[in-house]
Amino acid sequence: MKIKWLGHASFLITSETGTKIINDPYTPGMGISYGEIRETADIVTVSHGHGDHNNVAAVKGNPVVVMEIAPVEIKGIKFSGIPTYHDDAGGRQRGNNIIFCFEVDGIRICHCGDLGHSLDNRQVADLGKVDILLIPVGGGPTIGPDIATEVYHRLAPKVVIPMHYKTDKCGFPQWGADAFVKGKDGVTRLKNSEVEFKSGELPDTTQIIVLEPAL
Repeated sequence: MKIKWLGHASFLITSETGTKIINDPYTPGMGISYGEIRETADIVTVSHGHGDHNNVAAVKGNPVVVMEIAPVEIKGIKFSGIPTYHDDAGGRQRGNNIIFCFEVDGIRICHCGDLGHSLDNRQVADLGKVDILLIPVGGGPTIGPDIATEVYHRLAPKVVIPMHYKTDKCGFPQWGADAFVKGKDGVTRLKNSEVEFKSGELPDTTQIIVLEPAL
């Protein structure tokens, strides 16, 4: 399985058999200057209805769109949604958010969308085993470095890939990735946007992988 960070909170995940999943496709503008998404996918997940996460129309290939918490199976991949909020005020400021979990090639991935708060015990239990965690770390409209650290420590994934943080292509008032990885062990900064994983070959202790945006 390959994971490519397109930019912002959007990833392209490709299974060994070629099934393609895109998470939270963004619309350029509104402070985002990542390039336009022109990828083809079979499935798109949308964590919430904001324009920097729900640009389904940009994805080619007439994909199936997953934007509800009810479990669903598409092309042999089971998706389930955990209801959360986009803020720490029960959604009163920015609304709801869905953490989507799904298994590809024997590896369980959870994409946190615009999670805006720490997780309670029930949410942690509902998420269950997490192999790869795609998590916002920039603060502002999402959780920042401290809460993101708390969340991944509680979930104990094998791999953490940060997203939704300040870069030269994201003008949101947020922290950059440096604030999240500072002082942490097991950090790898790749010079490319894509990384490959195989079931049975994931690290024994949590590793943080910082990718370069593809767009």
